[in-house]
Amino acid sequence: MKTTVAIQGIKGSFHDEVAQQYFGNQVEIFACDSFDLLVQSVVNEQCHQAIMAIENSIAGSILPNYALLDQYDLSIVGEHFLSITHNLMAMPGQSISDIQEVHSHPMALLQCKQFFQAHPHIKLVESSDTAAVAKEISDNNQIGKGAIASRLAADLYGLQVISESIQTIKNNVTRFVIIQKTADQTITNISKAAWKFVLDHKRGSLATALNVMSDCKLNLTKIQSLPVIETPGKYAFFVDVTFGDPANYRKAKSLLEIMATSFKILGEYQSKTS
Repeated sequence: MKTTVAIQGIKGSFHDEVAQQYFGNQVEIFACDSFDLLVQSVVNEQCHQAIMAIENSIAGSILPNYALLDQYDLSIVGEHFLSITHNLMAMPGQSISDIQEVHSHPMALLQCKQFFQAHPHIKLVESSDTAAVAKEISDNNQIGKGAIASRLAADLYGLQVISESIQTIKNNVTRFVIIQKTADQTITNISKAAWKFVLDHKRGSLATALNVMSDCKLNLTKIQSLPVIETPGKYAFFVDVTFGDPANYRKAKSLLEIMATSFKILGEYQSKTS
């Protein structure tokens, strides 16, 4: 029996591409309209794992997803980097002059803003999912309407790519994490970890924590702060660290657990390169 994995969006979405690259044909895909529903599918054990976009090389961190991981005590067990290529597509037989509206996810529209400045006749409309727009255009034979989506979506839904790789910055990579309800104790040779900690609200507390990581030879690859909702003016820090020696990692972890007013491991897993 195949494991069920939740994705945000439908077949042809970038999350679906990650599922194919990371899992191959070893899983059943459970499509979710939002990240909230995706998380609930894991919490309620409809799905064993889920794929969640966490940061983009252009747009930065997806802060609500950090909050969801923390709120529901989910565990990161892997990661995958996907090079994002945005393509303008529509029903076959049309040129860009025939397109009156282009619908896509707000992030995709933002990343292709410069391309559309050269085509002011096109109205840009926000939608919830890139692939869902492609499917809607195909299902309803909509002429004059375009989508920004992956090549996979164009192939799945029989659309013609009018212009490919239209994102402003060509080196556009999104990092996705693989999450599940509890930590995976079977993972060996861990080389990356995600932590959340809160420090005393006093001068030098963060610098001291960072020095601990440096002294223990951890490489800080990500740091992100979010307000502690219950305590205005106080912040939680979300960090990613990589390491070569597990002993150094364990030492840093034990010291941070003592120093921090709260400390949580969001995941321990094998690092991948982008």
